[in-house]
Amino acid sequence: MTLQLFPAAQAFFKGHGAENDFILLPDPDHRLVLSADEVRRLCDRRTGIGADGLLRAVRTAADPEAAAMTAEAEWFMDYRNPDGTAAAMCGNGVRVFARYLVDSGLAPPGTVPIATRAGVRHARVPARAHDFQGPVTVLMGRPRLPGPGHIKVTVGRRRWPALHVDMGNPHAVVIIDDLEHAGDLRTPPAVTPASAYPHGVTVDFAVLGSARHLQLRVHERGVGETRACGTGACAAVAAVLHSSSRAAARAGRYTVDLPGGRLHVTVTADGALELTGPAAIVAQGAVTLTSPGVPRPWARRPSPWRP
Repeated sequence: MTLQLFPAAQAFFKGHGAENDFILLPDPDHRLVLSADEVRRLCDRRTGIGADGLLRAVRTAADPEAAAMTAEAEWFMDYRNPDGTAAAMCGNGVRVFARYLVDSGLAPPGTVPIATRAGVRHARVPARAHDFQGPVTVLMGRPRLPGPGHIKVTVGRRRWPALHVDMGNPHAVVIIDDLEHAGDLRTPPAVTPASAYPHGVTVDFAVLGSARHLQLRVHERGVGETRACGTGACAAVAAVLHSSSRAAARAGRYTVDLPGGRLHVTVTADGALELTGPAAIVAQGAVTLTSPGVPRPWARRPSPWRP
Protein backbone atom coordinates (compact mmCIF):
# COMPACT_ATOMS: atom_id res chain seq x y z
CA MET A 1 0.00 0.00 0.00
CA THR A 2 1.29 3.46 -0.88
CA LEU A 3 1.01 6.08 1.81
CA GLN A 4 -0.49 9.27 0.39
CA LEU A 5 0.68 12.13 2.57
CA PHE A 6 -1.48 14.81 0.98
CA PRO A 7 -4.89 13.34 0.05
CA ALA A 8 -6.33 16.75 -0.90
CA ALA A 9 -3.18 18.76 -1.36
CA GLN A 10 -2.88 22.35 -2.49
CA ALA A 11 0.36 23.45 -4.11
CA PHE A 12 2.15 26.32 -2.39
CA PHE A 13 5.28 28.37 -2.87
CA LYS A 14 7.30 30.22 -0.24
CA GLY A 15 9.03 33.48 -1.08
CA HIS A 16 10.48 36.55 0.56
CA GLY A 17 11.56 40.11 -0.15
CA ALA A 18 14.31 41.30 2.21
CA GLU A 19 13.23 38.54 4.67
CA ASN A 20 9.59 39.70 4.61
CA ASP A 21 8.17 36.26 3.82
CA PHE A 22 4.99 35.03 2.15
CA ILE A 23 3.05 31.89 1.32
CA LEU A 24 1.81 31.94 -2.27
CA LEU A 25 -1.14 29.75 -3.26
CA PRO A 26 -1.76 29.32 -7.00
CA ASP A 27 -5.52 29.53 -7.58
CA PRO A 28 -5.91 30.65 -11.21
CA ASP A 29 -9.59 29.70 -11.48
CA HIS A 30 -10.69 31.09 -8.10
CA ARG A 31 -11.62 27.73 -6.57
CA LEU A 32 -10.18 28.15 -3.08
CA VAL A 33 -12.26 29.26 -0.13
CA LEU A 34 -9.86 30.67 2.44
CA SER A 35 -11.32 31.43 5.84
CA ALA A 36 -9.56 33.73 8.29
CA ASP A 37 -8.85 30.68 10.48
CA GLU A 38 -7.24 28.90 7.51
CA VAL A 39 -4.99 31.87 6.78
CA ARG A 40 -3.96 32.12 10.42
CA ARG A 41 -3.17 28.40 10.51
CA LEU A 42 -1.04 28.53 7.36
CA CYS A 43 0.89 31.61 8.50
CA ASP A 44 1.56 30.26 12.01
CA ARG A 45 5.29 29.54 12.35
CA ARG A 46 4.77 26.55 14.67
CA THR A 47 1.65 24.81 13.41
CA GLY A 48 1.64 25.94 9.78
CA ILE A 49 4.07 26.86 7.03
CA GLY A 50 4.85 30.21 8.61
CA ALA A 51 4.83 33.64 6.94
CA ASP A 52 4.21 37.35 7.34
CA GLY A 53 1.32 37.08 4.91
CA LEU A 54 -0.43 35.00 2.29
CA LEU A 55 -0.73 35.73 -1.45
CA ARG A 56 -3.35 34.01 -3.58
CA ALA A 57 -2.62 34.13 -7.32
CA VAL A 58 -5.90 34.23 -9.24
CA ARG A 59 -6.82 35.43 -12.71
CA THR A 60 -8.65 38.72 -12.67
CA ALA A 61 -11.29 37.37 -15.03
CA ALA A 62 -12.11 34.57 -12.57
CA ASP A 63 -12.48 36.67 -9.42
CA PRO A 64 -15.44 39.06 -9.15
CA GLU A 65 -13.41 41.27 -6.80
CA ALA A 66 -10.83 41.90 -9.53
CA ALA A 67 -12.91 41.51 -12.70
CA ALA A 68 -12.99 45.26 -13.37
CA MET A 69 -9.19 45.19 -13.85
CA THR A 70 -9.18 42.35 -16.41
CA ALA A 71 -8.32 44.67 -19.31
CA GLU A 72 -5.25 45.98 -17.44
CA ALA A 73 -3.85 42.88 -15.74
CA GLU A 74 -4.25 39.12 -16.10
CA TRP A 75 -3.37 38.29 -12.49
CA PHE A 76 -4.82 39.46 -9.16
CA MET A 77 -2.84 39.40 -5.91
CA ASP A 78 -5.29 38.54 -3.13
CA TYR A 79 -3.25 39.52 -0.10
CA ARG A 80 -4.12 38.36 3.43
CA ASN A 81 -2.46 39.42 6.66
CA PRO A 82 -1.45 36.57 9.00
CA ASP A 83 -4.37 37.44 11.27
CA GLY A 84 -6.69 36.47 8.40
CA THR A 85 -7.75 39.96 7.34
CA ALA A 86 -7.61 41.09 3.73
CA ALA A 87 -5.29 43.99 2.81
CA ALA A 88 -5.09 46.27 -0.19
CA MET A 89 -1.36 46.45 -0.82
CA CYS A 90 1.98 44.97 0.18
CA GLY A 91 5.14 46.34 -1.45
CA ASN A 92 7.35 43.32 -0.84
CA GLY A 93 4.46 40.94 -1.47
CA VAL A 94 3.71 42.35 -4.92
CA ARG A 95 7.39 42.01 -5.86
CA VAL A 96 7.46 38.37 -4.71
CA PHE A 97 4.18 37.81 -6.58
CA ALA A 98 5.74 39.21 -9.77
CA ARG A 99 8.83 37.02 -9.33
CA TYR A 100 6.59 33.96 -9.01
CA LEU A 101 4.68 34.79 -12.21
CA VAL A 102 7.88 35.14 -14.22
CA ASP A 103 9.72 32.17 -12.69
CA SER A 104 6.64 29.96 -13.26
CA GLY A 105 6.29 31.02 -16.89
CA LEU A 106 2.92 32.67 -16.28
CA ALA A 107 4.24 36.06 -17.37
CA PRO A 108 7.25 37.01 -19.51
CA PRO A 109 10.20 38.90 -18.03
CA GLY A 110 9.91 42.66 -18.25
CA THR A 111 7.00 44.76 -17.09
CA VAL A 112 4.27 42.72 -15.37
CA PRO A 113 0.93 44.36 -14.49
CA ILE A 114 -0.61 43.03 -11.27
CA ALA A 115 -4.10 43.79 -10.00
CA THR A 116 -4.42 44.53 -6.27
CA ARG A 117 -7.13 45.93 -4.04
CA ALA A 118 -5.27 49.25 -4.30
CA GLY A 119 -5.37 49.17 -8.10
CA VAL A 120 -3.01 47.88 -10.78
CA ARG A 121 0.72 47.98 -10.01
CA HIS A 122 3.44 47.45 -12.61
CA ALA A 123 6.50 45.40 -11.66
CA ARG A 124 9.75 45.08 -13.62
CA VAL A 125 11.19 41.58 -13.39
CA PRO A 126 14.43 40.63 -15.13
CA ALA A 127 14.83 37.20 -16.68
CA ARG A 128 15.99 34.67 -14.11
CA ALA A 129 19.79 34.57 -14.02
CA HIS A 130 22.33 33.14 -11.62
CA ASP A 131 21.09 35.47 -8.89
CA PHE A 132 17.64 34.07 -8.17
CA GLN A 133 17.13 36.77 -5.54
CA GLY A 134 17.83 39.53 -8.04
CA PRO A 135 16.06 42.86 -7.65
CA VAL A 136 12.45 43.43 -8.68
CA THR A 137 11.06 46.95 -9.03
CA VAL A 138 7.43 47.96 -8.66
CA LEU A 139 5.89 51.34 -9.40
CA MET A 140 3.98 52.10 -6.21
CA GLY A 141 2.32 55.31 -7.39
CA ARG A 142 2.17 58.68 -5.68
CA PRO A 143 1.86 58.74 -1.89
CA ARG A 144 -1.21 60.40 -0.42
CA LEU A 145 -1.14 62.51 2.73
CA PRO A 146 -4.86 62.71 3.44
CA GLY A 147 -4.65 63.68 7.11
CA PRO A 148 -5.87 63.84 9.77
CA GLY A 149 -3.31 65.99 11.53
CA HIS A 150 -2.23 65.90 15.17
CA ILE A 151 -1.56 62.14 15.16
CA LYS A 152 0.59 60.94 18.04
CA VAL A 153 2.42 57.65 18.54
CA THR A 154 3.37 56.53 22.05
CA VAL A 155 5.87 53.86 23.13
CA GLY A 156 6.43 53.65 26.87
CA ARG A 157 7.11 57.16 28.15
CA ARG A 158 8.03 58.53 24.73
CA ARG A 159 5.55 60.25 22.47
CA TRP A 160 6.05 61.63 18.96
CA PRO A 161 4.02 63.39 16.27
CA ALA A 162 3.31 61.17 13.27
CA LEU A 163 2.43 61.79 9.63
CA HIS A 164 -0.39 59.84 7.96
CA VAL A 165 0.81 58.48 4.61
CA ASP A 166 -1.41 56.33 2.39
CA MET A 167 0.46 53.92 0.09
CA GLY A 168 -2.65 51.88 -0.69
CA ASN A 169 -2.62 50.97 3.00
CA PRO A 170 -2.42 53.37 5.97
CA HIS A 171 0.85 54.32 7.66
CA ALA A 172 1.72 56.51 10.62
CA VAL A 173 5.35 57.59 10.15
CA VAL A 174 7.44 58.75 13.10
CA ILE A 175 10.90 60.31 12.76
CA ILE A 176 12.98 59.36 15.81
CA ASP A 177 16.61 59.65 16.94
CA ASP A 178 17.28 56.00 17.81
CA LEU A 179 15.54 52.84 16.58
CA GLU A 180 15.81 51.37 20.08
CA HIS A 181 13.23 53.94 21.19
CA ALA A 182 10.60 52.01 19.21
CA GLY A 183 10.68 49.29 21.88
CA ASP A 184 10.25 45.60 21.20
CA LEU A 185 7.22 46.12 18.89
CA ARG A 186 5.60 42.90 20.11
CA THR A 187 2.38 44.83 20.60
CA PRO A 188 0.99 47.65 18.44
CA PRO A 189 2.25 51.11 19.46
CA ALA A 190 -0.48 53.37 20.81
CA VAL A 191 -1.78 55.74 18.13
CA THR A 192 -4.09 58.65 18.93
CA PRO A 193 -6.70 59.79 18.24
CA ALA A 194 -8.25 56.33 17.99
CA SER A 195 -10.70 57.60 15.40
CA ALA A 196 -7.85 58.28 12.94
CA TYR A 197 -7.44 54.60 12.07
CA PRO A 198 -10.61 52.65 12.83
CA HIS A 199 -9.22 49.58 11.03
CA GLY A 200 -5.71 49.81 12.45
CA VAL A 201 -2.50 51.24 11.03
CA THR A 202 1.07 50.28 10.20
CA VAL A 203 3.51 52.33 12.29
CA ASP A 204 6.91 53.18 10.83
CA PHE A 205 9.84 54.36 12.97
CA ALA A 206 12.50 56.06 10.86
CA VAL A 207 15.96 57.40 11.68
CA LEU A 208 17.50 59.82 9.17
CA GLY A 209 21.13 59.31 8.22
CA SER A 210 22.43 61.25 5.26
CA ALA A 211 20.06 63.17 2.99
CA ARG A 212 19.16 59.98 1.12
CA HIS A 213 19.58 57.26 3.73
CA LEU A 214 17.08 56.01 6.31
CA GLN A 215 16.98 53.24 8.88
CA LEU A 216 13.56 51.80 9.57
CA ARG A 217 11.64 49.50 11.88
CA VAL A 218 7.98 48.72 11.23
CA HIS A 219 5.06 47.35 13.18
CA GLU A 220 2.73 46.12 10.42
CA ARG A 221 -1.01 46.19 10.94
CA GLY A 222 -2.25 42.65 11.54
CA VAL A 223 1.29 41.24 11.63
CA GLY A 224 3.60 42.75 14.25
CA GLU A 225 7.19 43.74 13.60
CA THR A 226 8.42 42.40 10.27
CA ARG A 227 11.94 42.13 8.93
CA ALA A 228 11.05 44.53 6.12
CA CYS A 229 8.07 46.48 4.81
CA GLY A 230 7.95 47.80 1.25
CA THR A 231 5.03 50.19 1.67
CA GLY A 232 6.61 51.29 4.95
CA ALA A 233 9.86 52.17 3.16
CA CYS A 234 7.87 54.22 0.65
CA ALA A 235 5.83 55.91 3.39
CA ALA A 236 9.00 56.84 5.29
CA VAL A 237 10.54 58.43 2.20
CA ALA A 238 7.28 60.29 1.56
CA ALA A 239 7.39 61.62 5.14
CA VAL A 240 10.96 62.81 4.69
CA LEU A 241 10.01 64.57 1.45
CA HIS A 242 7.07 66.22 3.18
CA SER A 243 9.21 67.51 6.04
CA SER A 244 12.16 68.64 3.91
CA SER A 245 12.48 72.18 2.60
CA ARG A 246 15.39 71.28 0.35
CA ALA A 247 14.44 70.89 -3.30
CA ALA A 248 17.45 68.63 -3.86
CA ALA A 249 16.05 66.16 -1.34
CA ARG A 250 12.88 65.69 -3.35
CA ALA A 251 14.24 63.74 -6.31
CA GLY A 252 16.32 60.65 -6.90
CA ARG A 253 17.03 57.41 -5.11
CA TYR A 254 16.81 56.76 -1.38
CA THR A 255 18.30 53.85 0.53
CA VAL A 256 16.21 52.32 3.32
CA ASP A 257 17.84 49.80 5.65
CA LEU A 258 15.59 47.45 7.61
CA PRO A 259 16.37 44.48 9.87
CA GLY A 260 15.91 42.07 6.94
CA GLY A 261 17.89 43.95 4.33
CA ARG A 262 18.07 46.96 2.07
CA LEU A 263 15.37 48.46 -0.12
CA HIS A 264 15.62 51.38 -2.51
CA VAL A 265 12.91 53.95 -3.14
CA THR A 266 13.20 56.16 -6.21
CA VAL A 267 11.22 59.38 -6.50
CA THR A 268 10.27 59.86 -10.16
CA ALA A 269 9.91 63.18 -11.94
CA ASP A 270 6.14 63.21 -11.40
CA GLY A 271 6.39 62.41 -7.69
CA ALA A 272 5.60 58.69 -7.91
CA LEU A 273 7.63 56.17 -5.92
CA GLU A 274 9.40 53.09 -7.25
CA LEU A 275 10.34 50.32 -4.82
CA THR A 276 13.33 48.08 -5.61
CA GLY A 277 14.73 45.17 -3.64
CA PRO A 278 15.43 41.44 -3.61
CA ALA A 279 12.58 39.03 -4.28
CA ALA A 280 12.97 35.27 -4.33
CA ILE A 281 10.94 32.07 -4.44
CA VAL A 282 12.81 29.75 -2.09
CA ALA A 283 10.60 26.67 -1.70
CA GLN A 284 7.57 24.84 -3.02
CA GLY A 285 5.46 21.98 -1.76
CA ALA A 286 1.95 20.83 -0.96
CA VAL A 287 -0.28 21.53 2.00
CA THR A 288 -3.60 20.11 3.14
CA LEU A 289 -6.28 22.80 3.51
CA THR A 290 -8.99 22.45 6.11
CA SER A 291 -11.36 24.50 3.93
CA PRO A 292 -11.21 22.83 0.51
CA GLY A 293 -11.92 24.54 -2.76
CA VAL A 294 -15.38 24.43 -4.24
CA PRO A 295 -16.50 24.54 -7.88
CA ARG A 296 -17.60 27.99 -8.97
CA PRO A 297 -19.83 28.60 -12.00
CA TRP A 298 -17.50 31.32 -13.34
CA ALA A 299 -14.34 29.18 -13.05
CA ARG A 300 -14.92 26.00 -15.03
CA ARG A 301 -12.30 26.34 -17.75
CA PRO A 302 -9.17 24.17 -17.35
CA SER A 303 -6.12 25.84 -15.87
CA PRO A 304 -2.81 25.99 -17.77
CA TRP A 305 -0.93 26.10 -14.46
CA ARG A 306 1.02 22.93 -13.75
CA PRO A 307 2.50 22.27 -10.30
